[in-house]
Amino acid sequence: MAFHTPPEVLLRSVIRTLRSSSAQNFVKQECAGRRFYRAAVCTKIGDPLQVQDVPLPDKVPDGKVLIAGHAAGINFADILTVQGKYQVRPRTPFVPGAELAGRVADFGAGVEGFKKGDRVISIPGGMNAFGEFCLVDAHMVFPAPDTLTLVECAGAIISYATAMLALSRTAQLKEGETVLITAAAGATGLAAADIARNVFRAQVIGVCGGADKCALLRERGVQHTIDYHTEEIRDRVKKITDGNGVDVVMDQVGGNIFTDCLKSVAFEGRVVTVGYASGDIPKVPVNQVLLKSCSIRGVWWGNYATRNPQVFIQSITDVLAAFSQGKLRPHIGRTFSLEEVNAAFDFILNRQSTGKVVLKMRDE
Repeated sequence: MAFHTPPEVLLRSVIRTLRSSSAQNFVKQECAGRRFYRAAVCTKIGDPLQVQDVPLPDKVPDGKVLIAGHAAGINFADILTVQGKYQVRPRTPFVPGAELAGRVADFGAGVEGFKKGDRVISIPGGMNAFGEFCLVDAHMVFPAPDTLTLVECAGAIISYATAMLALSRTAQLKEGETVLITAAAGATGLAAADIARNVFRAQVIGVCGGADKCALLRERGVQHTIDYHTEEIRDRVKKITDGNGVDVVMDQVGGNIFTDCLKSVAFEGRVVTVGYASGDIPKVPVNQVLLKSCSIRGVWWGNYATRNPQVFIQSITDVLAAFSQGKLRPHIGRTFSLEEVNAAFDFILNRQSTGKVVLKMRDE
């Protein structure tokens, strides 16, 4: 009896072979004879970043992976770090950047599970992503989901893992509940809306500033939007929830918006504070906490890397699994070249961005 291999199986095999060959050629072309690479360097706190030549390591240390970076996500924490306003204040000079996607260029002894040319996604300990190469601890390198481009992968960890941790572990969001998300058109806000809708099957109310951003939220599946430029949060929440309030608040703004959200939470609701984009850390009216019997908890996702590494890694693997299953997809608002890094920072600071802003170092 003759056995025939289906054409689609043969095609998959051919594609894998071509990808592997292409990846190997990429590594040879990018690494052969190179001693330096380009990176955005902070030479003085508060000054614009300088794109400079940085030396490549002569040898990759044990337990490390050298990644040829294709794209790096820009997070607000990166900007604050360069300005000297973040919780962590590194000594200059340093290369900022906390997440990247690319291909394995080389690795040291003891590293298993990777080969040169593999598509990977990584968080290099809060630094060093804004460059053509990045040296990373192997346990912080993950296979890139096949469902995403490397540019999309660059926006797939920090925002999504933060939102996953906030909604699952901290807020304990349940199917059918209503969640109010502020700064909903930003990277973490859109990630939270994506997870709430497509993982938890919750009802989402997104708060943002401007009709264009509200339109984007609706395109991304958010059921209700509130434009804080023209609408009162409390009035709209009352109307949407028939006066019951929301089960969960995820706030990233602080200031008066936090207070309005607290007053909009339901009896025994849960408020999660993730950041203070307004620059105004709110003073909590604790009488509202008493009257509503609600809880307020904070989430600093990066702190879990040392305080509770198991939960930290689980938040990453959870979102990567959801990406691989096609449940989630990051919104990349705009890409900039490495040389345009300061323009990218200004773009975010001027509140022009939606979703994740990404630096692109190489074509895929």
